[in-house]
Amino acid sequence: MPVHRSGTTGRALLAAVAALLTTPALLLARPNGASAADIPADPPPPAPAPAAAPARGTAYMGMGIIEHDGQGDLPRTDRAPQTEGVDVSGHQGNVNWVALWSSGVDWAYTKATEGTSYKNPYFARQYNGAYDAGLIRGAYHFAAPDGSSGATQADYFVDNGGGWSRDGKTLPGVLDIEWNPYGAACYGKTRSQMVDWIDDFLETYRSRTGRDALIYTATSWWKTCTGDYPGFASTNPLWIPRYSGTVGELPAGWGFQTIWQYTSTGPIVGDHNRFNGALDRVQALANG
Repeated sequence: MPVHRSGTTGRALLAAVAALLTTPALLLARPNGASAADIPADPPPPAPAPAAAPARGTAYMGMGIIEHDGQGDLPRTDRAPQTEGVDVSGHQGNVNWVALWSSGVDWAYTKATEGTSYKNPYFARQYNGAYDAGLIRGAYHFAAPDGSSGATQADYFVDNGGGWSRDGKTLPGVLDIEWNPYGAACYGKTRSQMVDWIDDFLETYRSRTGRDALIYTATSWWKTCTGDYPGFASTNPLWIPRYSGTVGELPAGWGFQTIWQYTSTGPIVGDHNRFNGALDRVQALANG
C-alpha cells in the first residue's frame, strides 16, 4: 500500500533540506575546514622603491630645471639679434661640431669638472673639437658646495680645463650652480653660507684667470638658496635656464641675461641657448 505524506510533512522536509544547503559553514567551506572569515585578505602591493640618486659626476646644466620650473613653448625667432650656442657634457660623447656649426651654432660650452673628483672624459675632444670647427668655446664647472670650499673647486676647475686665454676664441669659465641632483636642494648650506661659497669660487677664479666667471643659475634656485642675493650682478654675467617662450623673472640685481638656455631638446645635442646679442658681442666677451 503506498504511503501518502501530507503536504505539511513534505514542506517541512524541503525546508529542512534548504536550511542545510544554505548553512554558511557549508556554503563557505574551504580546505581543512577553514571558512572565508579565517583566510586573510591579500596584502597591499609593495610601495615603489624610491628613485636612486644619480652617480656623482653625472650632473649637467639644467638637470633639475623641468622638475622645478616646468617646460613650456619654444621662444619666438623674430626677436633682437641673438646668437645660437650649445652646452654639452660627457653625456653627449663625441659631438658632431661641423654639423652644429653648419646649422648656425656659433659658440659652445663644455662641462670640464664637477666638485673636486670628476673630470669629463670627453672634455678635450669636445672643447678642441668645437674650436677646430670654428666655434667660440668655453668650459663650465658643476658646483658641489657640500663637498669642498669654493676656492678649492675653482682651482680644480682652472687646473682641469677651465682656464682662459686671450685668443678671441675662448670664453670665460662658468660656475653652474643649481638644484642639487644628489640630495638637499641647497647642499645643506644656509643662504649666507651659500653666498660666501659662491663668492669664494668667483674670487679665486678671477685671481687665477683675470676674468669674471659667468653664473649659470635658475631664478627659483637663487631665491631659495641665496635669498635672491643681488651682489654678483655688477661683475658676473648671468646665464639663465628657462624652457619657455620668454626668459621671465631674473634673479635680483641682473637687469638682463647674457645667455638664455631655452630648451633641452634642441637638434643634435639637446641643450640650446641664445646669447643676448650678435656674434660680435660673443667675440667681445671672449676677448675680455
